Amino acid sequence: QVQLVESGGGLVQAGGSLRLSCAASGRTFGRYAMGWFRQAPGKEREFVAAISWNDSNTYYLDSVKGRFTISRDNAKNLVYLQMYSLKLEDTAVYYCAADRWGVGSDSRERYDYWGQGTQVTVSS
Repeated sequence: QVQLVESGGGLVQAGGSLRLSCAASGRTFGRYAMGWFRQAPGKEREFVAAISWNDSNTYYLDSVKGRFTISRDNAKNLVYLQMYSLKLEDTAVYYCAADRWGVGSDSRERYDYWGQGTQVTVSS
């Protein structure tokens, strides 16, 4: 069982930056791939970024490539999403998720555990 708690969301102006954190419980955190998803009002939850268990592979939604960076610290049971050059369309609730297969995926169905989400609002 893995419990995930996101933090770091907030209100930021377009062009600004935020860093989201996801704290995971459980001694097996290092075996899980981790992902970030987001859901805007009236839209489906979409993949944003993922990182494999050993940090060897990362994956990004095309629209965030070059602006967002996913990273992890297995010693601290943390995963991060650093977001730069934020746009209005990045406004959403951001969710952290854990995939026990460890490779990483852009598919929601691959993820076994989810956090409660943190709101990111980008204003003009």
